[in-house]
Amino acid sequence: MNTPFPFELMLVFSFLSALLIFGIILRAKIAVLQKFLFPGCLVGGVCGLVLLQTGIVNISSNLLETVAYHFFNLSFISVGLTGNDERIKSQKGKGLLRGPAWMALVQGLTFPMQAALSGTIVLCLGAAGYELFPTFGFLVPLGFNEGPGQALSIGKAWEGLGFANGATIGLSFAAAGYFFAFFVGVPLVNKGIRKGVATFGTNTLTRDFLVGVRARDQKTKSAGSLAFHSGNAESMAFQTALVGIVYGLTWGLVCFLESFLPPDAGTILWGFFFFFGLGVAFIVRSVMKTARLDYLCDPGLQRRITGWSIDYLIVATITAIQLKIVWDYLLPIGIISIANGILTTMIVIYLGRRLDFFQLERSAAIFGTVTGTVSCGLLLLRMVDPEFKTPVAFEVAAMNILVLPIVGGCTVLVNAPLWWGWSVWFTVLIFMCVFVVCLSLLKLMGFLSKVQKNA
Repeated sequence: MNTPFPFELMLVFSFLSALLIFGIILRAKIAVLQKFLFPGCLVGGVCGLVLLQTGIVNISSNLLETVAYHFFNLSFISVGLTGNDERIKSQKGKGLLRGPAWMALVQGLTFPMQAALSGTIVLCLGAAGYELFPTFGFLVPLGFNEGPGQALSIGKAWEGLGFANGATIGLSFAAAGYFFAFFVGVPLVNKGIRKGVATFGTNTLTRDFLVGVRARDQKTKSAGSLAFHSGNAESMAFQTALVGIVYGLTWGLVCFLESFLPPDAGTILWGFFFFFGLGVAFIVRSVMKTARLDYLCDPGLQRRITGWSIDYLIVATITAIQLKIVWDYLLPIGIISIANGILTTMIVIYLGRRLDFFQLERSAAIFGTVTGTVSCGLLLLRMVDPEFKTPVAFEVAAMNILVLPIVGGCTVLVNAPLWWGWSVWFTVLIFMCVFVVCLSLLKLMGFLSKVQKNA
């Protein structure tokens, strides 16, 4: 069929939209999906995976990966434009740094642990004759701790350096992380609730939370504020335009930086587009604040853009997984994923039991974060704290700021064998040093003391 305009990208968008809505419907109708709190985007992605792998729908995995890559970048840019939550600012000086510090150190502990464990397993498999790309195991903390977007982004960049199917393998680890976040996280949280550990928890969850759709007569929440008169510009168009401007500026910045780097390092730099996008977004918002125009950038609508991007990101990334490649690497993917899932779960439970306040709430939030994404952590937290009466939801946001130096540094470190020629053994050793530092900080702050009574 000859069409006057190319429709490929819009048809992919239409396909992903259909999957998302179908996933939402399935979540609303199937009890087991509600029981494990599988979000509609994840359910839709699995449906898309089935459609592609059975040949019912024929879409290039590379195209889906490209779409997912851009949605991932959009989500980070939108986060940067959202700015600091005013509710967090209002809590400053009230002793709330202890909770975010604990969660930041737990994430700072699990990231290098996952990298070191996975790197060691890759070396052991290599000694047994099963040769893998040097950074194969370092995709695990990206998939578990950072989510599918980062695993895809950096895995795709590594493909340009000889890591065949790096993006798909990264997505496979991210999917394994989701498995632990929901199939392990939900039963653990339910067990804690039944034991009465939750501070404000209840044995029942609201209908809209389980089903995922509000009832017709249920009161809805505001999505944001309108800063423009519709006779001039639609407020949503302005918010989207800000994201678009930052995207273009980021592209120019990465192109500029790439021109100063060797080809290999330049290729990997595109895997960090999201990071540069976040930085540029912060700068743009700061400039707007200096010009007293920051009120035009509405946090509510920017959060909606962030959530919208993440929903499509997850649908696209799960759909893009190539099962044939997963099957070819089933042994290392299976061994590494199970080992990391079990050890991560044990660490979070051990450290969570030593908290003096909000044990279950903080444990649920950080477990979802270090096995899936922050969104997974908030889903598990809502099971324990349905009305967000505890400060843990705010602490999660603050935690992301505190942990940035650790996770950011570790995200750079996973590239060490490719950028600086480090051996995998030496890189694993450095990750272990980071692990020990975080463990020592937990000790110094009194988080490793004997089990305390939950307040």
